[in-house]
Amino acid sequence: MAEGRIQKALSGFYYVDIGTEILTCRARGKFRKDGQSPLVGDRVAVRELGNGEGFVEAILPRKNAFTRPAVANIDQLVVIGSAAIPQTDPFLIDRVAAIAALKYCQVIILLNKCDLDPADELYNIYTAAGFQTLRISAETGEGLEELKPLIAGKVSAFTGNSGVGKSSILNALDPEFHLKTGEVSTALGRGRHTTRHVELFRLSCGAEVVDSPGFSSFETEELNLELKRRLPETFREFQPYLGQCRFLDCSHTKEKGCAVLAALKAGTIQPSRHQSYLRLYEELKPLQEWQEKQTK
Repeated sequence: MAEGRIQKALSGFYYVDIGTEILTCRARGKFRKDGQSPLVGDRVAVRELGNGEGFVEAILPRKNAFTRPAVANIDQLVVIGSAAIPQTDPFLIDRVAAIAALKYCQVIILLNKCDLDPADELYNIYTAAGFQTLRISAETGEGLEELKPLIAGKVSAFTGNSGVGKSSILNALDPEFHLKTGEVSTALGRGRHTTRHVELFRLSCGAEVVDSPGFSSFETEELNLELKRRLPETFREFQPYLGQCRFLDCSHTKEKGCAVLAALKAGTIQPSRHQSYLRLYEELKPLQEWQEKQTK
């Protein structure tokens, strides 16, 4: 038995890097019975069959797992926004950041196209909230050297609203990336964003990346009861005030004596961040009622 990491998943095959070679593996049927699927990024135990083939026998404990993109053990989400065309709605960033926090995944905010618009408002929102926030330009190369050490040696998933420049940034970080993804498109015979194919790519700066789908792909399966229960703590700048409210069950929406609302009024919490919290709170509100009705 050998241990390795799944680098790519395609058409029921898992390509597992065991250090000495990459094995083409099938997964045991027991995973399907247990309602579990191996994911790209998983550490797995494999049984070698010879001739570069093997079987995935067990999935080792995960640090985290995402539904879309279907990946595990991500160190950080690199969320790309822009104040140029297209403009990024802060709520989209905040929603992804909350899901990432629930999964103990770091978040870096990249504000692309800063050669067209410096995105001052977004920059101020996210630096005030304590996020590592960089202004970059895939076009001019601004900020890319500053980004490289932040992603080197880590597994990152890049995401952002459509047209914000995910692929341009990755291509600017490593021109070979375009060739690698182009080869994948050719092999599959279709556009790389119309397939469920997921693969980890290693960039020349030492980073491993997943070029993930856009924000729209963070579907409702990521908005679950656990996020509902822990929503306040997923907003990092709320944390110093949690437990200081007048009421123990404070929802931080409109209650008197709410420490979070006091911080908002004092300017310590950015208004757009609290607005995103309220939107997510309302979005998650019916979840438990619906689930309880289903179980009755």
